[in-house]
Amino acid sequence: MTEIFDFFFSQYKDYSTADTTLEIIAVIFGFLSVYFSKNNKIWVFPTGMVSTAIFVYLLLKWELLGDMMINGYYFIMSIYGWYIWTRKVDETHVTQISTTTKKEKKLSIFIFLATLVFVYLVYTYFEKWTSWVAYVDTFTTAIFFVGMWLMAKRKVENWLFWIVGDIISIPLYFYKGFTFTSFQYLGFTIIAIFGYLAWKKSLHKTPLTS
Repeated sequence: MTEIFDFFFSQYKDYSTADTTLEIIAVIFGFLSVYFSKNNKIWVFPTGMVSTAIFVYLLLKWELLGDMMINGYYFIMSIYGWYIWTRKVDETHVTQISTTTKKEKKLSIFIFLATLVFVYLVYTYFEKWTSWVAYVDTFTTAIFFVGMWLMAKRKVENWLFWIVGDIISIPLYFYKGFTFTSFQYLGFTIIAIFGYLAWKKSLHKTPLTS
């Protein structure tokens, strides 16, 4: 049992208690955010903002620029998504769950490619191309940027991007030494699958507004 515990958590002996506590809090709020997203609740955004704000601080401290940019982007898009989800499209309805249009699919491709270029330039400037992790970070950052944008637009396809990105992130964060965050992405993957099914089921129904 001790060997198993050390395998998963030995890296935390080098972390401060404050940083470990902050990571756990961020993970908890991250789970809450994804849970609220699955259930089409507006609380997805304030809980997500708490989680991402903490992760921006921690990841900047740990010099993980790609991950930091992802969370900074999440924070900004949470503000945008909060507005979109509560915006009245008529006198009684807010923005509904829908599928992506052809224009939005093209824009998703543009966001993906633009993110790849942007992260490449950032990593090059800070000389962070030191291992294979940087290349995976670049790819997952692009996936998550598109997923977050589609979620903010209340598009059902956002879950497909989350599922792919979450699956990649499980071993990636464990390799980086962030076991709690790795477990978070395992939970995210499961919730994202159910979220996709739930949103597909309610696609043509009036969405929840609170």
